[in-house]
This record gives sequence, structure tokens and C-alpha cells, in this order.
Amino acid sequence: MSLTLRTRRSRVLAGGTLVAALGTAGVLGTVSANAESPRPRPAASATPAADVSGRTTTTTTHLTTAAATRAAQAALDAARRAHQNVSVAVVDRDGRTLVTLRGDGAGPQSYESAVKKAYTAVSWNVPTSDLVKRLDSAPTLKDIPGTLFLAGGAPVTAKGAPVAAVGVAGAPSGDQDESFAKAGVAALGR
Repeated sequence: MSLTLRTRRSRVLAGGTLVAALGTAGVLGTVSANAESPRPRPAASATPAADVSGRTTTTTTHLTTAAATRAAQAALDAARRAHQNVSVAVVDRDGRTLVTLRGDGAGPQSYESAVKKAYTAVSWNVPTSDLVKRLDSAPTLKDIPGTLFLAGGAPVTAKGAPVAAVGVAGAPSGDQDESFAKAGVAALGR
């Protein structure tokens, strides 16, 4: 007996009947049936892909998650030794958060402030305390979204280029925050 399935509806009905029959026979699993013959795939393009390496691309260096965690923990440890409750953030070259640690007793504002300080430091590749001084001559810098022009952010560089930053917030002064951030950066060199 030859059965030709011509419509989608008849294929679905036939497939459903087959699944029902197999199900009542005690077969477990998934059954797939297709009454049509497979369609041939289009041939691959004869034009090879262009190799643009070295001419139109760049290579960047990124901090590993393990290194970011080590830096954040070192900054938090430095704050604890000074009896300060802070939050720490480490961001990558693109300003994306890699690691955040909120110390016991750190204020609720410190978490977001730490992220913004790290973002600001990596964006300009300088400690945020240096940027605070620039506000006198360019007060609208503080209006750039995601930035915070307070001391407490320190950049991480590799071969002179920024690759990450550590931001700390929550100590009574930005100078203290920044000293803890720099302790985090220093831990990467060990």
C-alpha cells in the first residue's frame, strides 16, 4: 500500500496517528516524521572570506574574572584593616561590571557609587581624584551619564592601555576610598 501525503494537515494528522499508535504500544520518546523528501542545501559560496587581520582589527587585553576578584578582595581587605565599611567594584575596559563586593555595614549608596567611580576611572584612564580637579575648568563633565567625579576610582593598565578599574565608596573621605582602590590595583602586580 502506498500513501502519499499532499497537504500539511494530512502530514500532521498522519504523524499524530503514528505517535498515538506508538504511545499505546508503550514506546517512550519523541518521534518525528516527515513525508517530504529533504530539500537540497544551497551550495557554499565560491568566494573565500576576506582575512582582515592586522589591517582593520585591533587586539585588546581584558582582566580575567579571577584577577578582578583578587583586586576587589584586596581593596575590601585594606578597608577592613582601616575599620571602614565600603563597597568595591571592578569594571572591565568597556565599563562593564566584573565583580562587586559590598562590605559588612557598607551604606546603601556605596554600591552604586563604587561602580560609577570605577567606570569613571577606566573611561579616562586616571584616578578619579585627578578628574575632580578638572571640574573647575569643565564643570559639565559631571553630567556625563554613569560617571561620578569623586575620589575613589583607580585605573588598571596593561602596556599603557586601560584594561579595568577598581572603584571604592563608603569611607568618610574620597582619599581613603582611593587608597583602598589603589590597594586593589596593587594586588594585581603581585
